[in-house]
Amino acid sequence: MRSFKNILNLFVSAVKGSEKEFTSGSINKAIFLLSVPMIFEMSLEAVFAIVDTYWVARIGVNAVATVGFTESMMMVIYSVAMGMSMAATALVARRVGEKDVDRASKAGFQAIFLGLVVSVVIGIIGFFYSEELLGYLGASDAVINEGVGFTRIMFLGNGAILLLFLINAVFRGAGDASIAMRSLFISNGLNIILDPLLIFGFGPIPAYGIEGAAIATTIGRSIGVCYQLFYLFNGRSIITLGLRHMVLRIKTLLELVNISLSGIGQFLIETASWIFLITLMSRFGMDAVAGYQIAFRVIVFTILPSWGMSNAAATLVGQNLGAHQPERAEQSVWKSAVYNMIFLGIVSIIFFIAAEPIIAVFSTEPKVLEVGVSALRIICLGYVFFAYGMVISQAFNGAGDTRTPLYINIVVFWFIQIPLAYWLAVTLNWQSTGVLMTIAIAHSLQAVISILLFRRGKWKLVEV
Repeated sequence: MRSFKNILNLFVSAVKGSEKEFTSGSINKAIFLLSVPMIFEMSLEAVFAIVDTYWVARIGVNAVATVGFTESMMMVIYSVAMGMSMAATALVARRVGEKDVDRASKAGFQAIFLGLVVSVVIGIIGFFYSEELLGYLGASDAVINEGVGFTRIMFLGNGAILLLFLINAVFRGAGDASIAMRSLFISNGLNIILDPLLIFGFGPIPAYGIEGAAIATTIGRSIGVCYQLFYLFNGRSIITLGLRHMVLRIKTLLELVNISLSGIGQFLIETASWIFLITLMSRFGMDAVAGYQIAFRVIVFTILPSWGMSNAAATLVGQNLGAHQPERAEQSVWKSAVYNMIFLGIVSIIFFIAAEPIIAVFSTEPKVLEVGVSALRIICLGYVFFAYGMVISQAFNGAGDTRTPLYINIVVFWFIQIPLAYWLAVTLNWQSTGVLMTIAIAHSLQAVISILLFRRGKWKLVEV
């Protein structure tokens, strides 16, 4: 009873964000306090995808396929956002570990400025070339005609995605993970309310169809960004922006860009491979794409909480390296990986047993259901490896060593996954099953290589 009460008190403390010191004391406690709000944050991020898919599936297969193709392109934006977030977390965490909060705040502003510039460029390109991009990915004329408006709105709202990721990365690096969690709670709550209202209409609100899902998501994320900015400027968080911080510092910007490029590269490599896979899947029909997309959304719902635990490891690595405690940093990583493995191990069992009723929530079309169920069962076979791979990749990134995971991703996802997927799916004619098996194999291999390189310890010597 007493143990339960202690855990409950720790949980409340984690949600409130009352604990700020993570470079001393119990490592297990530090992991718990950082992981809880980060897991909630990433779970809420996953709910965006699940809610959109649930309501869009009510429109039809073409609408789901549109979301799938658009998400393939959005993955590029997520890659940019996550790569830049890695750099922001690494720099802020290192400065906080050194007890230099003023420099941490300056680094946070540079990250936000960089995000604004990048979002303008992406928005312009995406808005004017949405049709061509959808066609390039293999979307049919019917899908393009029905969904191009959705794609354009999502590109125009990319700034909200970038800033939401970046500012939350700044908070996470500082150990203020609870603020990041609450910003996603607000964003998600609005999206859940607005999605059905804007897709199907209600009273004086017109039915925007699939475009309504994009509008709802963009509004929700934008309000979340406003909440983040409120905390950055009101002095209630560790990182506080004042006029003295809001000055461009070329040296810090270049450092951010340098770390970001390898971080962005990590996800672009994986995203490019993923785009190839969905293009390959389109050979087997739009129903196959829709089934794969639904399964992918469900998988993301569990993978993102795991990213939350991985982000906790990244913060602990950065702060403890800043405090000149590399051994404590390493211990934090191994313990986080074990906890993540237990979580995803349980999830994989649930997915394997209950794949059909889970996919049926979103669609009962026979082919969509068949592909979705296969995707869930096959991909979850690699979940235990995914757990270690995610934590250790983020540990490299938290140390500022974004190049090692980049090189691993190039080898695994381009030189192995792409040719293997084509060989299994097309040459051997395993079709969608070949694509799905390749995903499980590639991510498992990536985890094994990451573990071997992490044990060498060169990441402890990286200076940022």
